[in-house]
Amino acid sequence: MRKLDKSTTFRSIVALALMSWALPASAGDAAAIDAGCVDCHGADGLASENLNAPVIAGMPAAHIEEAIYAYRDGARQCRFEPMMCETVLHTSDERIADLAEYYAALPRDSSRECYDAKLAFRGKEVHERLCSGCHLKPDDDGVEDALGIPLHGQRGAYLRYALESYMDGRREKLLEAMARKLAELEKGDIDALVNYYASY
Repeated sequence: MRKLDKSTTFRSIVALALMSWALPASAGDAAAIDAGCVDCHGADGLASENLNAPVIAGMPAAHIEEAIYAYRDGARQCRFEPMMCETVLHTSDERIADLAEYYAALPRDSSRECYDAKLAFRGKEVHERLCSGCHLKPDDDGVEDALGIPLHGQRGAYLRYALESYMDGRREKLLEAMARKLAELEKGDIDALVNYYASY
């Protein structure tokens, strides 16, 4: 009998886990529907156990679906969190819709991360000049119809990674307008934005 090495055993365990996660679940079954996501994003979508994962609670369902499709289809690379691509690789369209609806319905909260007030003040100016047309604050009118995803309460480490990935080409800029705005960012603006979004 052939002896299995550790990497083969690990791959087998991952494959079995993915197969079980891909089984259908009803939209109302919270325990089952987030089983494949809870390790990184948490059952509440606030990623409190993994500060490198994005907060997805309260994010519009359409944006969650778009992100999962991008990871599943290879349009978005998983260099920061490789498990994301492995987890969604065999996820059906129906299940993606269920997951998106589940997490979109959860309440979003502040990240409660420490922030630098001076940088946050600068970040507010950058946000209002470059980002506010699409990424609205929680108290802005029409936030449910915002073109861009909500950024308040997002983890600083993830937000910094995402912005830098858009800047250096690791992530595709979905809109030409976003590409133009990102091109206007100056040195230190990303840190300023991260501190601003942590401040409210």
